[in-house]
Amino acid sequence: MDAVFWQFCLSGLSAGAIYALIALGFGVVENATGIVNFAQGDFLVFGAFLASSFLLSWHCPYWLTYPVVIFSTALLGLLLERLVLARARSREILILVFITVGASIFLRGIIKEIWGKRPLALPPLFREDPFQLGGLVIDPQNLGILLVALGAFFILHLFFHYTLWGKAMRAVAVDPETAALMGIPVSRVVAASFALAGALGGLAGMLIAPVSPLSFDSGVVIGLKGFAAAILGGYGHFGGALLGGLCLGLLEALSAYFVSSAYKNVLAFAVLVLVLLVRPEGILGRRRGERL
Repeated sequence: MDAVFWQFCLSGLSAGAIYALIALGFGVVENATGIVNFAQGDFLVFGAFLASSFLLSWHCPYWLTYPVVIFSTALLGLLLERLVLARARSREILILVFITVGASIFLRGIIKEIWGKRPLALPPLFREDPFQLGGLVIDPQNLGILLVALGAFFILHLFFHYTLWGKAMRAVAVDPETAALMGIPVSRVVAASFALAGALGGLAGMLIAPVSPLSFDSGVVIGLKGFAAAILGGYGHFGGALLGGLCLGLLEALSAYFVSSAYKNVLAFAVLVLVLLVRPEGILGRRRGERL
């Protein structure tokens, strides 16, 4: 394989890392509530556009923008759960899912009214000049996205396994009724799950916007790709979100290299349909209790 092939692979892995963050956001919410949050992709777009105001309009540095945007998108996820979903009279899963669809449409309208319809790109997060590693020319942006996303997964692994709140989320994912009987505040854990999903969306938005311009409705396609990655890896599975995202991004890159980049979006949804038909539990199929 030539150097261009490996560059395509690196680009695919960096895109897959974004899908993995979105997939994990889907999984965190599904584990806590049993619903699919179709506003997850819009958290990404909101985070990217909010970051554009800090970076381009107010000339804030990245080191300040990152924590503020992640906190803001976490707050957005929290408000969605506390002010909308928690107040819904019906607790039927289908009704709650449709509420998240409505929230997605509402967020897209808000983003369009505040920031407009024109696509937006953020300044490079890492240096722009490629560097050479052996016979390969490495794009620092793609490599940086992959490393930051993997670092986020590592931190979340520590959070879920070594903190009280992380263990509480895992307990609620396994059996919310038993968790409540053990004194775990289930409603607060559910709210925290939406906040974490929002934070993951904000992080993904700031990572992808420097390499791929976003418009107000980009969250639809990216969110569905994240959903496809979650299904591919094993819906609600921590490791499955990472594996599914990276696999999907790599498949897109390989299809662009061998066939055409025009088919990469089609591939994501073809993979989703194929996995649902052949192995609906995903690559890392698990029993009900084997989640985060």
